[in-house]
Amino acid sequence: MRLELQGVSKKLGAETHLYPLTVALEPGAINIILGATLAGKTTLMRLMAGLDKPSEGKIIADGVDVTGVPVRERNLAMVYQQFINYPSLTVFENIASPLRIAGQLSEELIRTRVNAMAERLHISAFLDRHPAALSGGQQQRTALARALIKEAGLLLLDEPLVNLDYKLREELRSELTELFSSGKTTVVYATTEPLEALQLGGHTLVMHEGRLLQHGNTLSVFNAPNSLQTARTFSDPPINLMPAKLDANGVATIAEGMHLPLSSSQRACVAGHHDVVLGLRAHSLRLSSEQRSDFALKASVDLAEISGSETYVHFHHGGISLVAQLSGVHQLEIGVTATLYFYPEDVFIFDHDGALLFAPSQAGA
Repeated sequence: MRLELQGVSKKLGAETHLYPLTVALEPGAINIILGATLAGKTTLMRLMAGLDKPSEGKIIADGVDVTGVPVRERNLAMVYQQFINYPSLTVFENIASPLRIAGQLSEELIRTRVNAMAERLHISAFLDRHPAALSGGQQQRTALARALIKEAGLLLLDEPLVNLDYKLREELRSELTELFSSGKTTVVYATTEPLEALQLGGHTLVMHEGRLLQHGNTLSVFNAPNSLQTARTFSDPPINLMPAKLDANGVATIAEGMHLPLSSSQRACVAGHHDVVLGLRAHSLRLSSEQRSDFALKASVDLAEISGSETYVHFHHGGISLVAQLSGVHQLEIGVTATLYFYPEDVFIFDHDGALLFAPSQAGA
């Protein structure tokens, strides 16, 4: 399905939930809506589904204006973060219910389709059970199977894995990417997690407080966020931000004793600017130098958090707070001074209003 929103907004009384936006989804692909809680993700999806009517603007599906057309008359399916299944029906009947409502298939074909879908989602062994007898992951697989079996042109997934444990989320996320690789369905997937957006790939819409900040290929948006707010939204751990002043020689003074010479690529992008904000993602900081051009800075350890095979270390240098995402397990005592290293061209540069001036992907361009 080709879905386009033209100047769509949503207000409730005097409160604006969604500011006017115009965007066309990538047909037959995964379209991710990334944003924090209250960014407007669910509001946008409800408008796409026809559950709500926009205050302004039009919604066009395959060239037809469907603004105000109710959800039951649209070719779509939706899965919520809660496990919504019919408690009185078996897993088989839950999955079969959209086909029975459509009333176009024989019982034999319904059985064939349900069995095939259950096998794809690894719930064949539970077809005779009721939802209450299933684990959380099995219940969500059942809800996904019921949505997928409709073979709708548009599939809306509103944080469908958020209530599952980490292992199940990883497993189902991988399976979803494979399930949607056929290109037959336009998928919209809402999430608060930048890592989930990167793992799913496709195209991403970055939302913040009801506004669409940026839309494009997921990796391209991640590599070149158009603003400071987009970079914040698309960074986990949070992107390190350092206010700086530029001199005529292209040296950025970040804090007392921290003077970062900019590369020729960076200087070309920041010409005419004096007050800027430097951004450095947590994975760009290291505890060891890898090349002569590394920049070194000394910082005090505030906290070290070990998370599986990674360690998140919080530092401060003067009034600047930094977080480093380090591979492996690192034991660092609070209060000790450590030397951090990073490659200068891994730095993002934003102007004083937050607009992107330089992204590392531009280095050498």
